[in-house]
Amino acid sequence: MAAGTGPNMTIVYRIRNNIYLNITNRCSSDCTFCVAKFADRFQGHTLRLDREPSLAEILHDLEIEFLEGPADEVVFVGFGEPTIRLDEVLKVTEWLRLRRIPSRLDTNGHGQLLHPGREVAHELAQAGLGSVSVSLVAHNSEVYNQLCRPMFSKAYRTVLKFAEDCLKEGMKVTLSVVDLPEVDVEACRSIAERMGAEFRVRKLLTPESGEVKA
Repeated sequence: MAAGTGPNMTIVYRIRNNIYLNITNRCSSDCTFCVAKFADRFQGHTLRLDREPSLAEILHDLEIEFLEGPADEVVFVGFGEPTIRLDEVLKVTEWLRLRRIPSRLDTNGHGQLLHPGREVAHELAQAGLGSVSVSLVAHNSEVYNQLCRPMFSKAYRTVLKFAEDCLKEGMKVTLSVVDLPEVDVEACRSIAERMGAEFRVRKLLTPESGEVKA
């Protein structure tokens, strides 16, 4: 079941044993490989939003989804960068923590750049976030900028620092890359190992991918 307030407002959706939150379509990167460039759907769920849902709508749809059964964890992901709406992420995370429901943030790692002056990793940890998956994407800033085209000039360095800060706050951290020819996957794996983070290689999704067409 996917909950939402309209035909193009899938805010909460379930895949296998996890529940996912699609709270924004905005992003601070313009990745060449982004699914949102060519698709409105992912695994049968329409993730193109008509507008951003309010906090009340997010929590309402979460409650409806939990009527269908428990979940292993709730993940902030969707078709945008969740930390653009940091305050909503924090409030939902605290709501989940009070109910002893594990939470995870899938992020491009730009939170500190999006919210200068705030201690984003610390705020997330204080709210109760359990784990973070950070899109490392590449083995150096040159390839990162080529593939991600971020709106910030020093994004790559900030991504690494954000991951390190999350580890210091006691969160489980996974660095991820997409299997692209420009990416030195083993060099990225070494970065994760040196940092003490886990590592994941994601497959490239294309217009022909079953996940997108489903």
